[in-house]
Amino acid sequence: MRNKRNLILACAFAVLIVVLASTSAGAQQASSFNNFIANYQKRVTATQSEQPHWITPLVLVTPRLEQEVRSDFVRQVTTSRYSTWHLGNGKGLEFIPERHTEIILNVPSFIDHTAPGARDGFGDFSVLMKERLFARNEEHGNAIVTAFLATSLPTGKNGNGSCCAVITPTLAVGKGWGLLALTSTAGGSLPVSNARSLGHAISWNNAVQYRLGHEGVRRLFWPELEFNSTFFKGGSNDGRTVTYATPGLVVGRIPLRHSSSDAPSRLGLTCGVGEQIAVTHYHATNHNLIFTLRMPF
Repeated sequence: MRNKRNLILACAFAVLIVVLASTSAGAQQASSFNNFIANYQKRVTATQSEQPHWITPLVLVTPRLEQEVRSDFVRQVTTSRYSTWHLGNGKGLEFIPERHTEIILNVPSFIDHTAPGARDGFGDFSVLMKERLFARNEEHGNAIVTAFLATSLPTGKNGNGSCCAVITPTLAVGKGWGLLALTSTAGGSLPVSNARSLGHAISWNNAVQYRLGHEGVRRLFWPELEFNSTFFKGGSNDGRTVTYATPGLVVGRIPLRHSSSDAPSRLGLTCGVGEQIAVTHYHATNHNLIFTLRMPF
């Protein structure tokens, strides 16, 4: 009887040791993960403190390194008066894995048509990498230079994407003076295959932004004017140029949480709206509405 009781006690003790060890290991793993996240976010904050603190424009891809989840909604109106909605508009997750580098994973947008015969479906998947070459924050020059390399894959369905993969290198620069910020990007598409049929599209985008104030609610408001131009070389649109003037307003970053010291956390909310207005004779769409929703973290 005594041996049986001792055996039960020994088994219970062994089970207790295993439970305590598992709990301790789980706590250590949770603590290690929390420390990793804290150190990661601390490094991201240090990286972003070295660059200007402008807001990302509606259309132009900012040379600043950002970390956020983003989704845009665009309504395009064709010359035949039919509308097309791009739900998501090829935006997604942006994160900063290294001090000078940002990776953007763009989720394929869902494209909804009203034109007869057009079939709805998802567009292409794309990835964009930024490599920041030069950065000075507002106290030390207020400027930035960044190189982009984007790749799109032909994942679109029902004719809602390209036939082939396309690589797009881009150079982006920006300069600020007080509350005013000017940003410019220039890049060109390089089809991996079928280049003669697709041709090349050279994009030149410029944005002028003005922050309404340094303090209070006004600091959140960024009215802007963009000029988005595309020059076509080869393909069905060879020799054509299309330019849109895009007035808009971006509001952010609105803090969603505060620390115990009442300082705003990294988690925030940014939103914006604008309209693309064609200013060239050639244009496939006009009066395109743009809505953007972003959650920086």
